[in-house]
Amino acid sequence: MSDIFHEVEEEVRQERLQKWWKKYGDFVIAGVSVIVIGIAGYKLWQHYEQQQQIKAASQFQSAQMMSAAGQSDIAAQAYAEVAKHAPSGYALVAQLSQADEYLSSGRTNDAVALYMKLADTDKGGLGQVARMRAAWAQADTLSTDGLRALLAPLNDGKSQWRFMAAELLAYRAMHDGRAADSLAAYKTLAADRDAPGSLRQRAGAMVTLIETSGGKDFGTVPPPPKPTAQQETATP
Repeated sequence: MSDIFHEVEEEVRQERLQKWWKKYGDFVIAGVSVIVIGIAGYKLWQHYEQQQQIKAASQFQSAQMMSAAGQSDIAAQAYAEVAKHAPSGYALVAQLSQADEYLSSGRTNDAVALYMKLADTDKGGLGQVARMRAAWAQADTLSTDGLRALLAPLNDGKSQWRFMAAELLAYRAMHDGRAADSLAAYKTLAADRDAPGSLRQRAGAMVTLIETSGGKDFGTVPPPPKPTAQQETATP
């Protein structure tokens, strides 16, 4: 008797399973298909991203070679192309390099505009680098208040860039003829153990320069020697 009941139970289970499959089988197949397609799509996307990174690295290296050869204008164009098509990380670094090339070739306004675009776009380390470079590019031309405003996000007492921002403002004070303010700022930097060693050394050197010169002489580059009569008449 137990075998008969077992067979009946088995038939009931199969019948229930068939009914359940007729009702929900399509959904199960669809769900499995979605999972399979999703995994395949993810793998394809990973491959695409890898290929894009390899391509961007190659283009970036070519732009660097142009820069090393002194071809700033061509290098800037190459970096711009990388920035258009490369993954976000490469694109941001390429834009920063493009701005550097603009600055090297004398296109200061273009460089500053791109630096500030990066500073507004990226709130991390790269954006801070761009802001600092924009400030140095305008160190002699931007108003003192404008320079302070530009450096404010880096000079809040917490940023790792606060020392370089303070150094630039100390330089600007010297440029403005405020030797006492500049001296005080450089002394503070030279004594700050949290500041990078190289920056403390520069600040110490500026302290010595200001104290020995009285803050009145920045120093000048000596003019080239006048050519002799023989040199004037010589032909190449």
